[in-house]
Amino acid sequence: MARPRRLRHKLMLGLALVVGSVGLLLGGTLYGLTAYLRTVRVTERKLCELENISVVLVHLTGLQPAQFSDPATEHRELSGQVERATILSGVYRTELKLTQSLGLDPEGGEDETTLLDRFDAALGKLTAALKRVSGTRAGDEVLKSVREDPDVREAYDEANLLGQNIRHAIVGDIGRSIRESNSTIRRSLWVVGFSTLQMLIIVAALMVYFREWFYTPIRELQAGVQRVHAQDFTHPIVLTTRDELQELATEFNAMTARLGAVHRDLVQQVNDRSRQLVRSERMVSVGFLAAGVAHEINNPLASILFCSEALERRLADAVAHAPPADAEVLTRYLKMIQQEALRCKEITQKLLDFSRTGERKREATDIAGLVRGVLEVARHLPNCRGKAITFDPQGYVVAPVNAQDLKSVILNLVVNALDSMDETGALAIHLGTADGAAVLSFADTGCGMTEETLQNIFEPFYTRSRTGKGTGLGLFISHQIVDQHGGQIQATSAGPGKGSTFTVRIPLADAGDVTAPGVPGESDPAAILPFPGKRAA
Repeated sequence: MARPRRLRHKLMLGLALVVGSVGLLLGGTLYGLTAYLRTVRVTERKLCELENISVVLVHLTGLQPAQFSDPATEHRELSGQVERATILSGVYRTELKLTQSLGLDPEGGEDETTLLDRFDAALGKLTAALKRVSGTRAGDEVLKSVREDPDVREAYDEANLLGQNIRHAIVGDIGRSIRESNSTIRRSLWVVGFSTLQMLIIVAALMVYFREWFYTPIRELQAGVQRVHAQDFTHPIVLTTRDELQELATEFNAMTARLGAVHRDLVQQVNDRSRQLVRSERMVSVGFLAAGVAHEINNPLASILFCSEALERRLADAVAHAPPADAEVLTRYLKMIQQEALRCKEITQKLLDFSRTGERKREATDIAGLVRGVLEVARHLPNCRGKAITFDPQGYVVAPVNAQDLKSVILNLVVNALDSMDETGALAIHLGTADGAAVLSFADTGCGMTEETLQNIFEPFYTRSRTGKGTGLGLFISHQIVDQHGGQIQATSAGPGKGSTFTVRIPLADAGDVTAPGVPGESDPAAILPFPGKRAA
């Protein structure tokens, strides 16, 4: 089993990648910026040094000959310039030490320090040479010694050369710092470019993965919620993210399945209640019709039946002497009139029985005994020939019922089952208890029923009899009888040609302490006693 990837792990991974890329980008930028700032500071310090050494070199130019017409003045100026050059050299040394202490000298300042020491030494030699020359008293000799004294010239050339070398060293340090800075900035640009490219790739990858990890699952969940809102409970949400969203989808699917089951049950209950309401309305209509018309119909039916029987007796002699064909037709028509009149009377009698209101008396009754009594009657019916009936009671079941009413229900179900089967058909009757009710089922191997027939099987005057007979009132009245007992009757079928099953449930709770005939009293009205087993009618 794959290890689940939690949402927080995915978010932390995305955050770590973004933070790492931003950190690398920021590091490269700061690296280049630091190099630039260092170059600026180094250049600033070196420019200060360059300015100081340039001032020193400017004062050295006073040693050039023929600048002054007065030799004494020239000597005095030259001495003053050397003295100022020495002071400025000390200032430059201070600036150089400050640069070294700040770490802003690319080479550490060793070359400049060495050159400055030599430069100061050259200035010292030049000062000494000027003092020596100043001891000459004659003006011509002074002028001649200043211009032509080899020590002064040598010291001057050396100091000037060293000053120029110091300035070149400073300029070299500035160039070196700029080159190093450029190299560092180029590396920084490479780092920034690589970081930017990496950032773009990571952002693109995160967009793709976040779409797979978050957007698509959330959209699937939203679509699932919308389907449930539209009362579509048959399409589960399928996610493979292996995280909390998948667990949420699994729980949502379970909830949807339970909600769908509840919804189907409620729809079934609404449909059942609607059919019961329609059936009740029809029952009221049939009751009013039966109460108002049945008696009026019975009178002409009785007259028709009486007249047909009288006509049959009076025409007995005429029929005996009539041609056989005419006699057969006359007899058949009279019998047909009598049979149809009796059939109409039977229908009106059922209507009258159905229209009677009021609570019928109920007694604790042996349900198995009722079934056996009905089977004793049914075994002599013509449509029972060649068909097998088995009765399997699971014990002794007592329920508070009106025996005659329940017996008519059982007989009607048995007769309907026999009519629906061909010869060699089989009817299996099972009796037991479940959930505080007596359960009586009738399973046949007959012609079966369609979905339309199942929905209308208990409607009044609805019939799909295979024999073409029946009024469509038998199952309707049976349903009303079972309903008056507080029970239920249900019909199921796998389809045409696959048989049917009718299940009757009668509550046991109302049996009270009444004792069934021939059975000792029990404290439990739903007592179940052992029974020998099956019995074939």
